[in-house]
Amino acid sequence: MLLDTPSLYFRAYYGIPESMTAPDGMPVNAVRGLIDMIATLVRSHSPTELVACMDADWRPAFRVAAIPTYKAHRVAQGNQEEIPDTLAPQVPVIEEVLAALGIATIGVAGYEADDVIGTLAVRQRGAVEIVTGDRDLFQLVDDAQPCRVLYTVRGIRNLQMVDEAFVAAKYGIPGRAYADFATLRGDPSDGLPGVPGIGEKTAAALITRFGSLEALLAATGDDGFPAGARNKLAAARDYLAVAPAVVAVAHDVPIPDVDLRVPSAPRDSARLVELADRYGLDSPLNRLLPVLAR
Repeated sequence: MLLDTPSLYFRAYYGIPESMTAPDGMPVNAVRGLIDMIATLVRSHSPTELVACMDADWRPAFRVAAIPTYKAHRVAQGNQEEIPDTLAPQVPVIEEVLAALGIATIGVAGYEADDVIGTLAVRQRGAVEIVTGDRDLFQLVDDAQPCRVLYTVRGIRNLQMVDEAFVAAKYGIPGRAYADFATLRGDPSDGLPGVPGIGEKTAAALITRFGSLEALLAATGDDGFPAGARNKLAAARDYLAVAPAVVAVAHDVPIPDVDLRVPSAPRDSARLVELADRYGLDSPLNRLLPVLAR
């Protein structure tokens, strides 16, 4: 099980009131919410391996160099992500709690959590479940492996299971073609413009007809290719030359050698007690620890 940890703690932050505080008054709603999410996921899905994937770089240079608008609307100062003032101090606490628990936490310099997830997913020979609220990771679904996404749009207790059939039914495209479809359509939430004039329906029709973005672009000179689409694709050739590498999650991140197994007991019990006392985490940790020990 691969956790898109930033997606989950943002969801916890916005879903749980800030009145949930530590003894010193610091909001810990994201910390407590993430702990409870992990307890629910492990209890419901019983993974043998569990990885909390992190953003070591939320806006990697290689993506910005290719498309400067990539996530530009979410930049606060410099290249820092705009993040609520009461969430930012909770992220280091989350990392400390995960470390004390012994849950594998992986972030790699120069890469997003999505890239860590993509690399681990394709390396794994057995079943993989990816927990996220980010549709970009639909590109990793693979019924043959199987690799599926547990989509949090309806909440952590009502996860939407995304496989190739879901992608095909939802978007009208081949189940493995989400990245090509997203490249054509674009994604305003990530600052990806897409091909001007080609919306979701046209993108789906083109990808379905030709099977992939590569095949689609190779066919633009053929007789019978839709003239309107040909002109729009030609006008967007500079974007299309770089966008696929931006949209695709990396599969070659240098992952450190860490133990991915679900811990049956905390790695550092004394530190976990300190964190529980300081931040008022007894209740969620008491819900999580028995689940890990099963």
